[in-house]
Amino acid sequence: MALPKWCHWKCKLGISLFILASSAGLAYAQLSSDYYAMTCPTALSTIRAAVHSAVIAEHRMGASLLRLHFHDCFVNGCDGSVLLDDTSSFTGEKNAGPNTGSLRGFDVIDQIKSEVEIVCPGVVSCADILAVAARDSVVALGGPSWTVKLGRRDSTTASLSAANSDIPSPTLDLTALLSAFSKKGFTRQEMVALSGAHTIGQARCIVFRGRIYNESNIDASMATSLRSDCPSTGGDNITSSLDVTSPVTFDNAYFKDLVNNKGLMHSDQQLFNGGSTDSQVTSYSTDAASFFTDFATAMLKMGNLSPLTGTSGQVRTNCRKAN
Repeated sequence: MALPKWCHWKCKLGISLFILASSAGLAYAQLSSDYYAMTCPTALSTIRAAVHSAVIAEHRMGASLLRLHFHDCFVNGCDGSVLLDDTSSFTGEKNAGPNTGSLRGFDVIDQIKSEVEIVCPGVVSCADILAVAARDSVVALGGPSWTVKLGRRDSTTASLSAANSDIPSPTLDLTALLSAFSKKGFTRQEMVALSGAHTIGQARCIVFRGRIYNESNIDASMATSLRSDCPSTGGDNITSSLDVTSPVTFDNAYFKDLVNNKGLMHSDQQLFNGGSTDSQVTSYSTDAASFFTDFATAMLKMGNLSPLTGTSGQVRTNCRKAN
């Protein structure tokens, strides 16, 4: 390979590394905001319209779509693996402990995918649809927007064990929460910001039963009210809003709830329980703009967790199965 005279040692080193990576079959493509500008210019507007319709039909769906993206990215990166159904060769992530009976919105993603396939067949990945749908869901419920980086490709397999081990449990204490997020490269502040996603959505009785019956750092009237809906035994799938103040609006009320000991799940209230995250929770509870800015930044970072790019993976035609 002939090099121009101006190519100094850094240039030569970069070219050498590129050749080495290429020979090893590695992909070094980068995500970009205009990835589909030429190949599918209507992709983002198509996804946005479909998400808006779904959220209008059921406000909770916005939280469900946001959660799908989170549960996808925390398990082997943002590769659409959470959408795969089980096959004879692997057991997918849908029936992992954190997902079974609670993860929802798969039908909405199917609908979005079918609409995108009509305008641009075989171009837009399911992983990218999850990332854009998460952003559009937040916006539809009054939250911040951000420019989603695109170009992810879809995995052809999934991992039940990774889903069981990597997705933070609602029973974790603060130290364990910080560790779980740190393993994915997130700072303490970023963890608190991402937790603010619980300003929308619902949780099942089985997830918060222990808190409302056994914990003392909970608003008494709230606990009494929740016990009337969530019995000490049975009724596992009865749901309650994660944010008791404004459950279908993306705002900073979740943090106000925490300051008042009104966190629904154990892991929620751990963020404001005399520990190292108290000050950040207090700050967000009084400064919605700061929370919005930090949340958007953290979501961008989460969306960049180990994506498949270049020639890795594929663009699935059906998000539920490999091509």
